[in-house]
Amino acid sequence: MPARSEQDASVNEVHVIDIEDNIDKPAVIDVEDNANMKTNGSLGTTTKAKPVNIGEIVEKARDAFNRGITKPIEWRRRQLKNLLRMYEENYNVMVEVLQKDLRRSKTEAVLLEVDYLINDLKNTLHYLDEWVKPEHPPKTFVNMLDEVVIYNDPYGLVLIIGAWNYPLQLLLLPMAGAIAAGNAVIIKPSELATACARFVADTLPKYLDNDAILVLEGGPEETTELLTHKFDYIFYTGGTNVGRIVYSAATKNLTPVTLELGGKSPTYIDNTVDIEVTTKRILWGKFINVGQTCIAPDYILCTKEVQDKFVECAKKILREWYGEDPQKSPDLCRIINSRHFSRLQSLIDASKDKIAIGGRSDPQDRYISPTIITNVTPADKIMEDEIFGPILPIVPVENAYEAIKFINAREKPLVLYVFTNNDDVRRSITDNTSSGGMCINDTMMLMGVDTLPFGGVGNSGLGAYHGKASFDTFTHKKSCLVKNFAAIGEKLASGRYPPYTEGKLSFISALMRKRHGPSLKYLPYVITFALGASLAYGITVWQKMGSEDL
Repeated sequence: MPARSEQDASVNEVHVIDIEDNIDKPAVIDVEDNANMKTNGSLGTTTKAKPVNIGEIVEKARDAFNRGITKPIEWRRRQLKNLLRMYEENYNVMVEVLQKDLRRSKTEAVLLEVDYLINDLKNTLHYLDEWVKPEHPPKTFVNMLDEVVIYNDPYGLVLIIGAWNYPLQLLLLPMAGAIAAGNAVIIKPSELATACARFVADTLPKYLDNDAILVLEGGPEETTELLTHKFDYIFYTGGTNVGRIVYSAATKNLTPVTLELGGKSPTYIDNTVDIEVTTKRILWGKFINVGQTCIAPDYILCTKEVQDKFVECAKKILREWYGEDPQKSPDLCRIINSRHFSRLQSLIDASKDKIAIGGRSDPQDRYISPTIITNVTPADKIMEDEIFGPILPIVPVENAYEAIKFINAREKPLVLYVFTNNDDVRRSITDNTSSGGMCINDTMMLMGVDTLPFGGVGNSGLGAYHGKASFDTFTHKKSCLVKNFAAIGEKLASGRYPPYTEGKLSFISALMRKRHGPSLKYLPYVITFALGASLAYGITVWQKMGSEDL
């Protein structure tokens, strides 16, 4: 289940540069002092990233695409099969590096990243032949004798910038889509997830084409320089602020982008639900990866009566899941670094008088207990930005109408969760709000449906992927009209040639007029048959007349 950091895929903090004043300059990206360090194999031990010539890497990958290496479907299938083999042969290693970076439990590592990658890749391999085939859209009357076709062309050289909160899935899943579409790819892992970045850099070249699929490690300097180079497509996962910088850099070359960002995803609960099941589903979506998930429920909207029932259920459920002391539970992740911990701690400190559950923390362990804050107001600090941690505020509202007004007064969320058994309430919220996606009576589970494109809208993102949508994201739909030199077609179209007359104009206008009758799919065959039958009949009559003359 994909998710993203509200901070950044490869950086934590940015200074946005005015595009007009700095159109030829990269954005300056500022991060923590050790953000450009990488692991040498043990968690917490880092070494300076080796200097690389980014220009040479970009040109190497572009040359591979220009030489046509990536376009044959045989090459694509071979790379994807090798990638699947990499996942299967390094299954336990992937679990281990996720544990090192995020103290991720095996269950969450497998469900949210390793198996998720494997299942998505198997689906891509199964449908690859079907997806790459040219498409033949319906034809109109004027083109009944022509071939109308859409070719699925790769864009060229693709840059994919991953995120630290799901450091394997959010990097490798879009990469697989780019490969399936026939592109050359440069991937940039997040330097904050050091063990995962090192795993990708060391392992991927052993399985994939080193000319066309390249890994670039590094921190803000490397990311900044990358954005000065021309790419044919950029796929970025991270926070909205840095997303704007990536978008600004892309505009220099009119490069298309997908921006998988984030935002405050609301959850509405009414009084018709099974409160125990509802509480379990919301808490699970909130506290997996200790809330460091872009589609985690960010806050709850409900009546005070529902709030009280939810809190009582949550106390019991959290005790069952994590025990009396959640810090000792092997199933609770840790905050990625001290900077994020301090940010979350400040939110807890600002809400101390409203904490109903949790609120405990340990800076040495980067541990924050599952925390629920009640009776939150729109003006509270916790409601300013995406939380991206194990803190769940509840904002009391009177009804669904008030919840809709609250949601619409803010930026469009990445996902909107609604818990209700009332069809009118569900339709009202669906019809009167805008969000990247919706999930009714559950959280997160929409990510497991590969036929649902995943992406944001407005401040929460641009573009979508997953399943076939990943292939389509990295595919240019090249339209093509194929005409022949048949005499009848030329005769019908001859009215377009000068000298122009009213008669020609009327005839061409009649041909081009939109008609929405029966399908014209088989009309060329019918016309051909009719012409053939007429010709045969004419020959028969001619022969008969000739024999009578004799």
